[in-house]
Amino acid sequence: AQSGAFERDPQESSTTDEELSRAGSPGSRGGGGSTTPDYGEKRLPQALIIGVKKGGTRALLEAIRAHPDVRAVGTEPHFFDRNYEKGLEWYRNVMPKTLEGQITMEKTPSYFVTNEAPKRIHSMAKDTKLIVVVRNPVTRAISDYTQTLSKKPEIPTFEVLAFKNRTLGLIDASWSAIRIGIYALHLENWLQYFPLSQILFVSGERLITDPAGEMAKVQDFLGLKRIVTEKHFYFNKTKGFPCLKKPEDSSAPRCLGKSKGRTHPKIDPDVIHRLRKFYKPFNVMFYQMTGQDFQWEQEESDK
Repeated sequence: AQSGAFERDPQESSTTDEELSRAGSPGSRGGGGSTTPDYGEKRLPQALIIGVKKGGTRALLEAIRAHPDVRAVGTEPHFFDRNYEKGLEWYRNVMPKTLEGQITMEKTPSYFVTNEAPKRIHSMAKDTKLIVVVRNPVTRAISDYTQTLSKKPEIPTFEVLAFKNRTLGLIDASWSAIRIGIYALHLENWLQYFPLSQILFVSGERLITDPAGEMAKVQDFLGLKRIVTEKHFYFNKTKGFPCLKKPEDSSAPRCLGKSKGRTHPKIDPDVIHRLRKFYKPFNVMFYQMTGQDFQWEQEESDK
């Protein structure tokens, strides 16, 4: 049951109502561990992982679920983008039961790019804590394309989709794989409703190179004791990223499923170069808005 949570990537397909009702049903592994007794009550989430797609949200969710004071839905409810008309009671019912002092969480990465989401979340609870996992937008776009390609091998090449006009080097910013990475644009929408102090930006790159360090920030932000630490992770050489282990028991370590860590197709270096130039001013704006330098440009020049 534990490894099963990793075998399906809920972003690969829409979460169905049936899955959501299962997620919220008694006995389901809704939260911080299969041993948590099924009592307490269902509450609306106090914290949300709102983005971004292909940034590392699944890895973050699984790591934070190892904390005994966190209970989270494994499937993506898509409440504030696709299911809003079903109402808050439906949403509450999807949540796992929590005890006093435990935090209820969910993740749906498409919230970050959904225009209506900030207003809707604010009207549910204006003190909701928001977590955004971001990574280099060029790598993120290629990862996004790779995921689509695995389901639809017949789609055009990345190069074809990325440009409005290849000769003139005009990037097609309306293609979602590219649009999602214009983080500054999306963040502006959120800052109309939430102060920066309520939003935590997690580096998708550091989540791989230093998972315990990033998890320390997440736990501090959520007001939790730092329980998820170095001893919860080990590096899987085959996958190329850290996996979660449960130090207390001998169960097999849990790694993200087959849909994670796919090999990216080779992209024309000129296209990569043009994309970097396209994203650079947006990245700089994002660093200024958040007060954090994610060093994506520096990372590029090291290569």
